Amino acid sequence: MTDRPLPFFVYGTLRTGQRNHSHFLGGRCVRIEPAVLAGATLHEGPGYPYVVTDPDLGKQVHGELITVRPDEFAQVLAALDELEGCRPDGTGLYLRLPLPVTVAADPAAAHSERVTAWVYLAGRDQAARLRAHPAPIASGDWTGGR
Repeated sequence: MTDRPLPFFVYGTLRTGQRNHSHFLGGRCVRIEPAVLAGATLHEGPGYPYVVTDPDLGKQVHGELITVRPDEFAQVLAALDELEGCRPDGTGLYLRLPLPVTVAADPAAAHSERVTAWVYLAGRDQAARLRAHPAPIASGDWTGGR
């Protein structure tokens, strides 16, 4: 796992106004924008959500693109990896991958900006469990559509 200074795509407890945002990201962000991850399904944890990649590109997850201050990036990355139970060998609760997301600031815009961001996906065991026993959030939005 690499630690390139990319923005983070967050979709659950790290979103603005949710229980982990202030503790882990408060005062450390230079930009927070609405964003969408395509080709993924959002599942209820319980207690917190998981994202599983989905070959149906029509599926999408709504969240925020968080750009962290450069001088805070390494500290925030380490804290988020620990929070998410992300292990370098891929056996943790979550797996962190760089994926393309679309900034959704203005749905009426003629074109949208796609950027690569760190996304915490369901780890191997959690993804297998969710594929076997799905708990999808149909709206793709954990904060507004549960």
